Amino acid sequence: MADNETPSNAPEHCPGTASEAAGKAAACAGCPNQATCASAPKGPDPDIPLIQERMTSVKHKVMVLSGKGGVGKSTLTKELGLALGNKDFQVGLIDADICGPSLPRLVGVRQEEVHMSNDGWEPVAVDETVSVVSVGFMLQQLDQAVIFQGAQKNGLIKDFIKNVSWGDLDILLIDTPPGTSDEHLSLASFFKQVGGCDGAIVVTTPQDVAIADVRKEIAFCRKAGVPVLGVVENMSGFVCPKCTKTTEIFKPKARGPGTKKGGEKLAEDFGVPFWGRVPLDPRLMQSCEEGVALSSQYPDSPASKALGSIADLLVTSIRLEDGRLEVDMDMDDGAACPYAGGSSGGGEDVEAADHCHCCRPEDRQAMPKARGPAVCEPERRPPRPRAGGLSAVLLLSGPDPRLRPLKAVRRWQKQ
Repeated sequence: MADNETPSNAPEHCPGTASEAAGKAAACAGCPNQATCASAPKGPDPDIPLIQERMTSVKHKVMVLSGKGGVGKSTLTKELGLALGNKDFQVGLIDADICGPSLPRLVGVRQEEVHMSNDGWEPVAVDETVSVVSVGFMLQQLDQAVIFQGAQKNGLIKDFIKNVSWGDLDILLIDTPPGTSDEHLSLASFFKQVGGCDGAIVVTTPQDVAIADVRKEIAFCRKAGVPVLGVVENMSGFVCPKCTKTTEIFKPKARGPGTKKGGEKLAEDFGVPFWGRVPLDPRLMQSCEEGVALSSQYPDSPASKALGSIADLLVTSIRLEDGRLEVDMDMDDGAACPYAGGSSGGGEDVEAADHCHCCRPEDRQAMPKARGPAVCEPERRPPRPRAGGLSAVLLLSGPDPRLRPLKAVRRWQKQ
């Protein structure tokens, strides 16, 4: 929480969470937050300046939220991220679902690892425009359970925005777990203290049981000061690929003839934009299993068109085109690696086999999708270089002893 913020369920004379009397004052007796407040560190968070510095290179921050699980938040985050990447925006993805990370699989980099350089944690590159970080990259085994309590979740989320070397990003999309709990409070609090986030995309499905939970999520956004950019209704009917007839699988209750229903009615009730409906499509599930964008395989499908429209609405709503980052590394097909046999930028020649990710076999094996090969094929071009020199090699342990240690990595930074 922000400095001395009062929880919504606190007693009338709550001294505030950052007060020295937090959890100890007479007014704290019987408060459900008493133990947490008493053990929490007091005073301003010393990491806020570090988060502020890291976030200065991130132009826009958008959370994908829903009070209900299984409505398609991760799928929407993945499709929006890849769609914006295809528009040549620089996109970062945070998988804030600590106990159920799925973005690594959805974007096709499940076998990769997060590495460490002297600038922080290196996010896993999906392609030259999209990168992602997730606890899924840090597990010892793919089926390992992440059994974290609130403080551990909060600490890892803080690491994702404080320690990850995102570089210059047009937009950072954060995929969140269902509900309004630790992860959501941490993200809203951290962003609030470093200038805020642009807003949230709220995802629901048509049926009333989902709508009821998502209403609570919008209420949370209002209380936390997070603007709702738009509501998306996912799984909104099944469009037959042969006859194009739509069948409502999750049919919401109609309040009367001609009245709005489902996600559209939800948006109207709260006075927020309704961004449209995404129909059920088995091909969308297939694209998620294969780790590719639906638009790359079935651009004419109804779901692909709906997702493209939502991506356009996101670009417009946060004015993403304003001050777009320029990608200054557009190599010709079959061009030799720009670092191979090159110069360090300071006039000193270096051996590519010693320093270049494209050329060092052990690095190419460790992170095949994070840097291009020696001859950079067009679909695997290396990411746009950042300012700086040749990074030092560091070897640090992971954020938790139960997670896979972060490996050392040399990262070339072109001046």
